[in-house]
Amino acid sequence: MGAMNDKMTLYNGVEIPLIGLGTWQTDGDTTCAAIKSAFESGYRLIDTAAAYGNEASVGRALREIGMKREDVFITSKLRNACHGYQATLEAFEGTLRKLGTDYLDLYLIHWPNPLQFRTVWKQATTDTWKAFEKLYKDGRIRAIGVSNFMPHHIDMLMETAEFLPMVNQLKLCPGITQEEAVSYCREKGIVVEAYSPFGTGTIFDVPQMKALSEKYGKSVGQICLRWCLQMGFVSLPKSSNPKRIRENLNIFDFALAEEDVNLISSLKNVCGEAPDPDHTTF
Repeated sequence: MGAMNDKMTLYNGVEIPLIGLGTWQTDGDTTCAAIKSAFESGYRLIDTAAAYGNEASVGRALREIGMKREDVFITSKLRNACHGYQATLEAFEGTLRKLGTDYLDLYLIHWPNPLQFRTVWKQATTDTWKAFEKLYKDGRIRAIGVSNFMPHHIDMLMETAEFLPMVNQLKLCPGITQEEAVSYCREKGIVVEAYSPFGTGTIFDVPQMKALSEKYGKSVGQICLRWCLQMGFVSLPKSSNPKRIRENLNIFDFALAEEDVNLISSLKNVCGEAPDPDHTTF
């Protein structure tokens, strides 16, 4: 993990870039401009979701960039309302239409236990995963995974699953390390992705992070992303600022001392809390 072009290898052999551009809460021209800046800077992973409402904008940006499809790693996620076997298959086709592609590199179940399926979540999630497995075996998706899944959700899935999730995307940032879920994934060979690596944005005002910024001559954002890298996470920073987009990729020319990695991990309550997927209100 020492160079910008390094990648992690999923257990099925698919390679995923170490850093991608997150697109939550962006849309339209803002999304297009951010993606163009990202690709000019060297990003090759774009993370979106049906729930973000910007898949069409992501697709538009990718067409305008004009890169070969195989040079772009596209991740999207299933909307909560679309759990279930047939609903998942239909939702997937809608995602492809909006993105303007005929396959995805990675498709994730966004949440394991959404509110409208709470009383039947086990069956709904099982049926959803069966649809994911079909799409994977049909070559429509290069890798399948989950998001916000805790160990008990994956254990339930594996009672009937043919394939273990290849990725689990979790909220991971200074002070939010989700040790149990991360350790579980590592034991199973599941690659962990960090969404919201800057937390709620309050991390930029934390005194300890400012001190580390001065110590290493790097921005607070770069310190966060280097921490993700050394923790073994694929990170998905979000920005629409071209300068910060470039800056966020410039984390391969320094390393954090072990005590500083531990310090960042210990900064409890500076970025809120990890969501409880069994008690979401959506």
